[in-house]
Amino acid sequence: MRLKRAVKSVKRPLAVISVVAFLFCFCVLVWASGAGTRDAFVGASIGEARILVPFLADDTASASICGMVYNGLTRIDKNLNVTGDLAESWDVARGGMEITFFLRKGVKWHDGEPFTSADVVFTYEKIMDPGTGCPYAANFRDIESVTAVGDHTVKFSFSRPYAPALVKLGMGIIPKHLFSGIGDMRSSPYARSPVGTGPYRFEEWQRGRYLILKANYDYYEHSPGIKRYVQLIIPDQSVQFLELLSGGIDSMELNPYQYRLRSDTDLFKNEIEKYEYLSHSYTYIGYNLRDPLFSDVRVRQALSLAIDPREIVDSVLLGLGEPCTGPFLKGSAYYNDSVPGYPYDMEKAKRLLEDAGWVDTDEDGILEKDGRELRFVLATNQGSQVREDAATVIQRQWAGIGVKVEIQVVAWAAFLDHFIDKKNFQAVILGWTLPVDPDPDPIWHSRASAPGGLNFVSYSDPEVDRLIDEGRAEFDPGERKRIYREIHRLISEDAPYTFLFFPYATPAVNRRFKGIEPAPAGIGYNFIDWYVPEDEVRYKF
Repeated sequence: MRLKRAVKSVKRPLAVISVVAFLFCFCVLVWASGAGTRDAFVGASIGEARILVPFLADDTASASICGMVYNGLTRIDKNLNVTGDLAESWDVARGGMEITFFLRKGVKWHDGEPFTSADVVFTYEKIMDPGTGCPYAANFRDIESVTAVGDHTVKFSFSRPYAPALVKLGMGIIPKHLFSGIGDMRSSPYARSPVGTGPYRFEEWQRGRYLILKANYDYYEHSPGIKRYVQLIIPDQSVQFLELLSGGIDSMELNPYQYRLRSDTDLFKNEIEKYEYLSHSYTYIGYNLRDPLFSDVRVRQALSLAIDPREIVDSVLLGLGEPCTGPFLKGSAYYNDSVPGYPYDMEKAKRLLEDAGWVDTDEDGILEKDGRELRFVLATNQGSQVREDAATVIQRQWAGIGVKVEIQVVAWAAFLDHFIDKKNFQAVILGWTLPVDPDPDPIWHSRASAPGGLNFVSYSDPEVDRLIDEGRAEFDPGERKRIYREIHRLISEDAPYTFLFFPYATPAVNRRFKGIEPAPAGIGYNFIDWYVPEDEVRYKF
């Protein structure tokens, strides 16, 4: 049976979708029935990848696939330390103004061509070319030149020391021999069928349905233990959960209700392993600062004061999270614990709004100013029950100070394309995954508010810009700590976001997968070492 026949029912109602993943796996991978088979990992994503060019992949779904297909010069190990990837080693010279990388020999692209320093030079020239529209370009703007010194040596020269360089140079490298001569990289055929050097090769992508990767048997470390990686597009977490229970998928990120209340069964305990740890991410409300409604800092501060984050953590996350006050990882050296954020205070919120000229003149429960009601749309993406539930709680809390909010839930791709990319929103509930290095430049510097940048709320503060630039060039850990803690304080006072919470990561994985070793980096850092014992293999090819 062909794959297309198995997944053509995806567009049917949700009651039918619950069997699609199982049918897909059965038809494509086939249940194992003999010796010598190797298993597949079938996962699910609420959102679909948009583009599979690593330095253009600015959403989680795209970045996760790119991370399996491509390698960077460096990578992060299980303890969040920088280690070599395509680079075996490196030398840092001239006080950080120059870094020379010594590349691995014998690495090949998935099409068999050799990987060389020319690919590294080509990749970074594309990243730094303004015409490429790389959303991460700010990470590399201090690079003056990238020079190939032989086939397996590359020298980066910087205009000034750049402390996060080794982490940021983990960006995936693309093949020059395929991309050379392509003007618009987003419309390149390799944006949908990538060729990398990573542990998995691209096999097939059916839009809105599934994406399949297969093991790279020539991978420089070793061939992955799991020979197929399948990502199904299942936008509804409740449907994902049914598939997890039935064996249609092997893993998912549980929402709090599923983790606390629906996984306490013998079937779940016998078949599925749960994990719990503070995730490297936070959830927030972002205000479009180009909208006159949010131009007054007192309005933003009042909105923050009128939200009780503890209620959200307790009622929405069921305790699986911690309140957040700023843009750095809680527990890290850069998170400023002395910043109070906005403790829940309805009366203070009302006073701030009154000081800003917002009053309920007609006593209908909604504040007005200059003939305009304090009314706006709070949007979030479809597929995240936590964000939808948090929006409902916030809607009720804001109503208590005279703010009328309409909740809008939009499919992920449309949300990015029509709302975020075009800055066509008023307020949004979203989350950021935090990198190992705390450089806030790509999100918080005013430069990043340009089209294609990640500062889509259009935040701009000269002092924050100055401190970000200073922190990027500071190699002393103590001084960087001081700088970033001050950035935390200033952004909190400006309130371009209402920082809500740090959620706990709560992944669940079928117990037949072995080799999982939880660490500070999470559980996925050593995916190529996962395996299934022969007597538990489910699929063959």
